[in-house]
Amino acid sequence: MTFRLVMVAPAFSRSLREARFDDGAPLEAAGLAAARAAAPALPAADRYLASPTARCRETAAALGVDAHDVAELGALDVGRWRGRTLAEVSAAEPESVGAWLADPAAAPHGGEPVRELCARAAAWLTQATATGGRTLAVVEPEIVRAVVLRALDAPESAFWRIDVPPLTATELSGRSGRWNLRTGRPLGP
Repeated sequence: MTFRLVMVAPAFSRSLREARFDDGAPLEAAGLAAARAAAPALPAADRYLASPTARCRETAAALGVDAHDVAELGALDVGRWRGRTLAEVSAAEPESVGAWLADPAAAPHGGEPVRELCARAAAWLTQATATGGRTLAVVEPEIVRAVVLRALDAPESAFWRIDVPPLTATELSGRSGRWNLRTGRPLGP
């Protein structure tokens, strides 16, 4: 049974503009407008899902999608770094940031290691493939990265090498263990 997954990255927010670890801030007006304009470009799906974060839920609503929150698709827990900018954390804890970026098992912030996020996303993907059909999910960029790594059987060390711009679609089709990948399709007019 073929499974198709379209993952849409959330629209632009203040956190993204400021390179801030997500703090639950709402989308900016420009991000909401861009998501509304992109709505006609969305493919139809059998299921609509979302990361349970403010920016993913707001993006889904602006896209006109009634998405169900899925805990397994939640954002990377960055512990005590939440709400701080990458520049602030890098200045205060350069060794910790370096370790976090270099080692998928590291969690100097006290939150979730990238390795655990990748395992969580891989487990969700395996379970989701059993449903077949088409799923559209508005998910955090780190979920897109983790799912792409799983689909390509790539090492976790490549996690930070995948860029996921706002309001782009990353698509997988196939079966568990054999995937076709299409990345970075911008949504919108």
